[in-house]
Amino acid sequence: MNSHATSEYSEAYIALGANLGDREGNLMEALERLDEVPGVTVTRVSHLYETEPVGYVDQPMFINLAAVVSTSLSPHGLLAQTQQIEKQLGRVRHIHWGPRTVDLDLLWMEGWRLDTPELILPHPRMFERAFVLRPLADIVPEFEPSGLYPVVKTALAHLEGKEGIQLWKKSSWRSVSALSEN
Repeated sequence: MNSHATSEYSEAYIALGANLGDREGNLMEALERLDEVPGVTVTRVSHLYETEPVGYVDQPMFINLAAVVSTSLSPHGLLAQTQQIEKQLGRVRHIHWGPRTVDLDLLWMEGWRLDTPELILPHPRMFERAFVLRPLADIVPEFEPSGLYPVVKTALAHLEGKEGIQLWKKSSWRSVSALSEN
């Protein structure tokens, strides 16, 4: 077992976004690649939402979604894999919050709280962003033990700027969960 794996599986939530090239195609390819990583299985995927850019606003609209994975990787191991997928799909980091072919952000991982230079879990701004919360609301189970569901629902209800996000397309990912029908 490598240093990036653990002996048990954890659930992790990942936000994905794209606003360059074939936005939906880039997101679906990122999900496929994530699902192919040893020790990672994509278990649920939200619908796709078109969202206005945040921060650096002089750029195309984004498509965002969220995914749940079951993983035996450590948080840093999963982060390394998501960054590798970004790089493979042409992600370059020239402008902070700038345009990108694909972006994968590790938001939350079952049983983990971290504050390292490379990774903070839970993600420090996940509850401030409609483009993260709306897709998350599709896939967080109402009765999961961590209490993430009520936090997501409450944050989304009180968030400003929700008008900048709209359902773009129902998810076509092969393992779409019945939760997204809620």
